[in-house]
Amino acid sequence: MEEEYVKLIFGLKLKQIRTERNLSLFGLSKLAKLSKSYLNEIEKGKKYPKTDKIIILSEKLDVSYDDLVSLKLDKNLAPIGEILQSKILKEIPLELFGIKESNLIDIIANAPDKVNAFITTIIEVAKHYNFNRESFYLSSLRSYQQSNYNYFDDLEQKVVKFCKAYQIDLKSPVSSKELEEVLVEEYGYTINNNDLKKHKELYDLRSVFVPKRKTLLLASDIDEAQRTFIYAKEIGYNYLDFEQRLYTFPWIKFENFDQVLNNFYASYFAGALLLPRAALVNEFSKLIKKDTFDKVAFIKIFSFFAASPETFYQRLTNLLPQDFNIQTLFFLRFTHDVGSKNYYLTKELHLPNQQSPHSNETNEHYCRRWVSLKVLEDIDKSKEDHAFDIQISQYPDDDVSYLVFSSATKDPFKKNQYRSISIGLLINKQLKKKMAFLEDPKIDTQVVGNTCERCSIMDCKERVVAPKILEKIKKNKVIEEVVSELTNKFS
Repeated sequence: MEEEYVKLIFGLKLKQIRTERNLSLFGLSKLAKLSKSYLNEIEKGKKYPKTDKIIILSEKLDVSYDDLVSLKLDKNLAPIGEILQSKILKEIPLELFGIKESNLIDIIANAPDKVNAFITTIIEVAKHYNFNRESFYLSSLRSYQQSNYNYFDDLEQKVVKFCKAYQIDLKSPVSSKELEEVLVEEYGYTINNNDLKKHKELYDLRSVFVPKRKTLLLASDIDEAQRTFIYAKEIGYNYLDFEQRLYTFPWIKFENFDQVLNNFYASYFAGALLLPRAALVNEFSKLIKKDTFDKVAFIKIFSFFAASPETFYQRLTNLLPQDFNIQTLFFLRFTHDVGSKNYYLTKELHLPNQQSPHSNETNEHYCRRWVSLKVLEDIDKSKEDHAFDIQISQYPDDDVSYLVFSSATKDPFKKNQYRSISIGLLINKQLKKKMAFLEDPKIDTQVVGNTCERCSIMDCKERVVAPKILEKIKKNKVIEEVVSELTNKFS
């Protein structure tokens, strides 16, 4: 274990034993003839006593030497011990959130019982919702993105610097050919378009990088947008000089948080390279100045840059807060099997915090009025390559409305599956000033909920199940009111 964790565990045990003996820190100081400040430093995990001092403490507290120095904690402190021994505090870069590890250790040392209760609760919730280590990492990453409004100027500048160094024109679409040339000539890559398809177990993968041979294995059926993004991301890994990285796209598993973070940085780099900030801001500015929404012009933007809808919508989450001051928005990605009636929310981002449409508990049914699901129904029926729609979604329970853009395409990683990508912008005075087409009568407006189980729209024809959770809440409220009346009557 890390030395500071050994100190902390000894301090936690000493404090627990002292309090069990009903001794104050001053009392133990008198009993053991050790200074109060010295004992305080030990209990806070700042110091580890020498052998002779441990012997004195074990004698005065009537506990064996071996028990005192053992790293084993009793059941009351065991969860804290598990956290410390797992080294998870080392794996998560706390400095990203402005937290020093030493400060976190101080909190644990000062209130171990409360921290223990909190950790135990988190563990129980995680088990209940099947919240694994990777989910924890991804949640941490989302929090980091939200705290920065998903905009990272240092990465934007590095893309500009890269393009200048390699003479890539940011005003024109970047081709896979010129990026492949950089990978081969500058970074010594070998591109292999044949071997990946020989392994049927790897059907869902678009690429695998073999570091020892610097060989990039690519799926034979990827389109130009996918190939360009993969190349751009590989360049990102190399140009940003990341050693901790993922070797498959899409990812299979994460070994540590650095891989999660660097995967995000490399993806951000790729998005900024394929959809340059200045060019995209210019094109989007033209679109929102029109009095009516121009669907063709909207789709032409990412078609021009040869970017997939997901890359385009993700890029908007970077630039809308920064360049348009549209800071309250959400991003959703749904998947849907061909012919199925089930929809799965596989990715989401909310700026600056959670918006009305969001993931829910297992087995709840998302509102079928959402445009995110509607485009999936449309593409399933039409079998076309791309389905797009725009909607104003009104949430009466929260008294908010969103302008939502949504695209559905075949899932590039799954056979017989579609995915929809959506970005929703909170409609407020600021958005109304910026987007001239918001009053366009052709834009469909829908009153929506979050899930059928919690929805108060009683005349909804699209409803899949009854609002059983909402009904339960209302029933409990009535019971609460009756109990309150009875209590007041007989008090």
